[in-house]
Amino acid sequence: MPGTVELSKADVRRALVRHLFAPADNALAVFERLGSVQFDPIAPVGCNHDLVLHSRVENYRIGDWQKLAYEDRAIYDGWDKQASLVHFDGWPMRRNFHDLHRKHFEHIFDGHADAVQAILDEIWERGPLMPKECSFQVRKEEWKGSWHGPNVAKQTLRALWHTGQVMTSGRKGGHHVYDLSERIVPPHLPAIPKLTVEDFKRELVLERHRAMGIIRPTAPYEVWSYAVYAPARKVAIDALVARGDLVQVQVDNVKAHTTPEFLSHLDKPSLEPRVRFIAPLDQLLWDRTMVGHVFDFDYIWEIYVPEAKRKWGYYVLPVLYGDDLVARIEFWCRQGILEIKRWIPETPDLPVGFYEELERSLRSFAAYCSATKLKPDSSVERRIRDISGSI
Repeated sequence: MPGTVELSKADVRRALVRHLFAPADNALAVFERLGSVQFDPIAPVGCNHDLVLHSRVENYRIGDWQKLAYEDRAIYDGWDKQASLVHFDGWPMRRNFHDLHRKHFEHIFDGHADAVQAILDEIWERGPLMPKECSFQVRKEEWKGSWHGPNVAKQTLRALWHTGQVMTSGRKGGHHVYDLSERIVPPHLPAIPKLTVEDFKRELVLERHRAMGIIRPTAPYEVWSYAVYAPARKVAIDALVARGDLVQVQVDNVKAHTTPEFLSHLDKPSLEPRVRFIAPLDQLLWDRTMVGHVFDFDYIWEIYVPEAKRKWGYYVLPVLYGDDLVARIEFWCRQGILEIKRWIPETPDLPVGFYEELERSLRSFAAYCSATKLKPDSSVERRIRDISGSI
């Protein structure tokens, strides 16, 4: 293929680890690098977003992101690849999501205009509110079983959130507290002109490549935030290749695209080998077909798989060491005890130096969880149990 750069799997593994996991001084630096981190509330050992940050910031602790979001206003709760925490520099581009989402909430804006106006007026007068704190309390029993339930106030606030009229001001017990967007968005950002739909799709595709490093053009549609389907994606990628922002590559006969910045990592040595526990929704894993091809590692997040059909476990994390995914581990932390429920190595012969580095990483992970004790399951191999006993 003319203009196509041939890469080996080893090349890509080394560049991916350097691109995605170069240590960061703080959590904000991670958002500056990735743009966004997918938000998920399930928290056996912190949430997905906590795990993403810990794998890159040595001293990160569960919940540290909240100061960045609700005090510093450096990041915000928003829509990106599903619900995400997003660097505020990305807000101007993502305004286009508000327009795209409007049609999904016509039943609210057209059918419940009274609720929309009443709730906006009340937030203006009273300040940030949770759905249950709104004076407008009506139930629609026919909505029972829907994603946000039969409470009209809750459904209305989600419609306003998705269309950019309110934002998450803070959280109470994990639940959103909403305020008017004009009171949260840094004042210089609304003055930035909104992108055209075509420019938005092109810039979103470019940002995905910058965040993930390398992507197949046929990566799952959710990678592109349900906004850039195949025909528009091809147009965007072709335009980005033409202007030099993307480069077409081939990894052992698999076509993909990457950025010149990513290719520059090929001239650099591997990072110092570290053990990292990878979040299930980390950018590394967004295109699991590519992960399987490059790392020879089949990963399925099985929280929604019935227990009897699970192959690995409920919340199993890939274990990265150096440039390879070498094992799987499942943790659970409660009442100050960090349990290792499963340990599944990919090979019986792990690299020299792995177990010493694993001990360091387990100590760091226990501190991240504020755990005072490490407790491996009796089924976990003896060497891991011996390491745990020293922590």
